[in-house]
Amino acid sequence: MRLLLTGGCGFIGSAVIRRLIGATDHSVVNVDKLTYAASEDALEDARGHHRHTLIQADICDTSAMREVLATHQPDAVMHLAAESHVDRSIDGPGVFIQTNVVGTYVLLEAVRGYWAALPAARRAAFRFHHVSTDEVFGALGDGDAPFTETTPYDPRSPYSASKAASDHLVRAWHHTYGLPTLVSNTTNNYGPWQFPEKLIPLVTLNALEGKSLPVYGDGANQRDWIFVDDHAEALLEVVTRGEPGGTYAVGARQPRSNLQVVRAICAALDARVPDPAGPRERLITYVADRPGHDFRYEIDPSRTEASLAWKAPHDFDRGLARTIDWYLANRPWWEGIRAARYAGERLGTKSAAA
Repeated sequence: MRLLLTGGCGFIGSAVIRRLIGATDHSVVNVDKLTYAASEDALEDARGHHRHTLIQADICDTSAMREVLATHQPDAVMHLAAESHVDRSIDGPGVFIQTNVVGTYVLLEAVRGYWAALPAARRAAFRFHHVSTDEVFGALGDGDAPFTETTPYDPRSPYSASKAASDHLVRAWHHTYGLPTLVSNTTNNYGPWQFPEKLIPLVTLNALEGKSLPVYGDGANQRDWIFVDDHAEALLEVVTRGEPGGTYAVGARQPRSNLQVVRAICAALDARVPDPAGPRERLITYVADRPGHDFRYEIDPSRTEASLAWKAPHDFDRGLARTIDWYLANRPWWEGIRAARYAGERLGTKSAAA
């Protein structure tokens, strides 16, 4: 099977490619714009593998997308390319609309033309898998049942609104044109190679450097967490075994408050590299909440687990331990990012809340 994957140098996309090359016989064409959060290093052994091809291109470029499809003739498309940082979407929503909404539209149209021209057998087997987020469902309160595949949409941030719009486009292209699409919605991902503006790497690196650990509000906001390699495994199950028109809620049943996550990171680091100044919880600083901060996200993955015979292998404690050990062992990668890519930006003061 030949897959075309967008955003393959991003955090989740690179995990999918590592698994594709390491655990299957499939080949992958990796289309990535190589923006600030992309890392070719994250491809690891897949980077120079003969079954992996990297093409630098923008999903908003219609002619580029048509050319990639015509040249490489994929059997499926996995669409992961997206702007995904909520704080950035609040500061500058335009790029989120352009990439997440316009880019998805451009890709859908290019794929629709390519798919319609395929021979009948290949057309029947073709899949377009769109990877989305649980944030499209809005916010849960204490005691509310977790999100499922049928939860109504209620996005609250420019980021989640842009992803909700792209989800709707994908489903519309299935119902209107018959394009065999799949949508998956997942919880917060964490693990190796995550860009250090997101909660877990940001807190880990700030704590290592003795910097402030800013937490929004009182830290009670809750997120559901999945180890990125587990998510990558699930995504490959969806694209190879999912039913066209289907939606798949992918989660690991690991909810934690933001404050619980920050404290767990502090404890793990204290055990590995004690700080002479004392336990790192002393660095926690509570800051004003961000606009429209959703209280709680959590996914019920029961239907996905049953239909795909898949379940996330890692619990949060084991996944967090692997993640922290990876950041401790890969200082050159994140030190380079903090020194060069964020020159002039206040990375150390960015939000610790998801």
